[in-house]
Amino acid sequence: MVSEKMYGLGTKKSTIRTIFEYGKQRAAVVGAENIFDFSIGNPNVPAPEAVKTAIIDILNTMDSCELHGYTVAPGDAEVRQTIAESINRRFGTNFAGKNLFMTSGAAAAITICFKALHEPHSGDEFLTFAPYFPEYGCFVDGVGSKLVVVPANTENFEIQFDKFEELLSPKTKAVIVNSPNNPSGVVYSEETIKKLAAILEKKEAEYGHPIFIISDEPYRELVYGGLTVPYIPKYYKNTLVCYSWSKSLSLPGERIGYIVVPDEVADFGKVYGAIAGAARVLTHVNASSLFQRVVARCVDEPSDIAAYERNGNLLYDGLIEAGFECLKPQGAFYLFPKALEEDDRAFCERAKKYDLLLVPGSDFGCPGYFRAAYCIKEDTIRRSIARFKELAKEYKG
Repeated sequence: MVSEKMYGLGTKKSTIRTIFEYGKQRAAVVGAENIFDFSIGNPNVPAPEAVKTAIIDILNTMDSCELHGYTVAPGDAEVRQTIAESINRRFGTNFAGKNLFMTSGAAAAITICFKALHEPHSGDEFLTFAPYFPEYGCFVDGVGSKLVVVPANTENFEIQFDKFEELLSPKTKAVIVNSPNNPSGVVYSEETIKKLAAILEKKEAEYGHPIFIISDEPYRELVYGGLTVPYIPKYYKNTLVCYSWSKSLSLPGERIGYIVVPDEVADFGKVYGAIAGAARVLTHVNASSLFQRVVARCVDEPSDIAAYERNGNLLYDGLIEAGFECLKPQGAFYLFPKALEEDDRAFCERAKKYDLLLVPGSDFGCPGYFRAAYCIKEDTIRRSIARFKELAKEYKG
């Protein structure tokens, strides 16, 4: 009667969403102030005032029919040119509006890229590195391809290049790179990106076809300690950049982002055309007309990362003091500590006794760990430390 595959996806919610909903239910019992919900990456830093100003000004000054009408499918030409010029100023690139395709956030951008690159009945594979964003699996499966996961290097969550090379094959269509990483918070260095590019260039020559990098970059601006995030198209020509303002401008519910298709990619016209076609069949008529204009006005607005950096340091210090093992955050707004038992799902269930809502590392392809999103109130983090200490004490006891 219906697609069993789609039914399964629709009725089996993600673990993150399930935990988040449990937190809402539990809050009705014990009070929201007594729930320490680290489950979901929903920014707690308000959108900049410039966003509100832009919305009001656009609504007051622009013709309503034009503002709320369709744009062309790739996005308003002036908007795309404005964003391209901003990217060029920041990264020394040479993009124009024709290199951008506006999307309803990074999830749409990534899925469109998968759909555009997948060739039916080819056995295409998309590689990514554990730990990874769980929805990659759903997105890749949805277009009929296979997700291949490179095991995690749990010492530093950098790429295990030996394992990576073993898993590359003539069926490899693209490699998904997410830096700053969700969930580990790791930022790949320039050396790492150069090494990755060199391996892929060698394999492209060996296999006789392009291998794309799909760079998933919603956390690009959220980096700490003076680190910089290498802009991958400068190191590897067959790169598609998927970006969202969900985190940088705190606009996750507005669903606005883009894909960059550099001129240098193999057969630019065909790749860009396939992206447009994939967007079409995925019913992506056009990204929000209003928010295309809003982000164009705010494209150079700096991100407020001070609160995230404070929260990350506060939670990290508290967990270390409580006896957890964890890498200090470099970017994004997540910590990925080691669970206090091998079974990370059992650990996260036990944490609920203390109203600590954590996401098992198994969902990110990395058993034995858990993710804690620290994009929450600073006071909540401060009060949570005592709960983490009680949880750790239970294991030690």
